[in-house]
Parts: sequence; structure tokens; C-alpha cells
Amino acid sequence: MKIQIISLPVQDQEKALVFYTEKLGFVKKVDLPLGEDTRWLTVVSMEAQDEPEILLEPAPNHFPPAKVYQQALFEAGIPYTQFNVDDVQKEFDRLVALGVQFSVPPTEMGTVKVAVLDDTCGNNIQIVQML
Repeated sequence: MKIQIISLPVQDQEKALVFYTEKLGFVKKVDLPLGEDTRWLTVVSMEAQDEPEILLEPAPNHFPPAKVYQQALFEAGIPYTQFNVDDVQKEFDRLVALGVQFSVPPTEMGTVKVAVLDDTCGNNIQIVQML
């Protein structure tokens, strides 16, 4: 078994695509219409395009429990997922310059440095640097 696709709930697929590609630097891998303004839309790391894909999943718009769960995590300040980076401070500075909002600035926590950002689509996302 191997991981191929990881779902990330988003409230607006187009807005998510713009944020994840233009701000975070992912690249679009698959974009197939599924009807009713829904797409099978995935992005991948620019550096590892054959690695697992992130499905920008519109579940919060079609499945009320998904929306409740996403909103509860966001309001509690809990990251939905995390992405590893080589240098949290450098990535923080780059993203702030692009207008990305952070709820947690770069913070050392034991063997990691983390920061938490708002993906504008209903999720807190944590970036992590192993120290």
C-alpha cells in the first residue's frame, strides 16, 4: 500500500487552486469537471510531482458534517494538516510578503519550528521545520 491522494476540504475550489499554486507554490496536477461546479482537482509539490497529490475536496459545500468539522478545527486554531519546509522563517517571510495571514508566527517547539497560516479556504495549515 502507498499514499497516492490526500484530501483537504476547501470551501471554494478555484480560490484554493489560486492560493495553493500562487502563494504556496504547488502545481496543478489534475483538473477534471465532475458536474455541479465540482472538480477532481489536485495539486502536487513542485519539487516532487510524482509524490502524493492533495485533492482540493469541495466536501464542506456538499456534506454538512464536513463543514461543521472543518469550521470547528479552524475556530479552535487546530491545523488541518502540515507541510514540511526547509526553513520556517524564510517561508514565513516569503508568504507574509504575498499577503498570507498567520495565526502563529515561527515558534520553536522542542525539535521543530512551526508556523500556522490561514489558507483562505477554511483551514489552518501548519508549516514545519525539523531542527
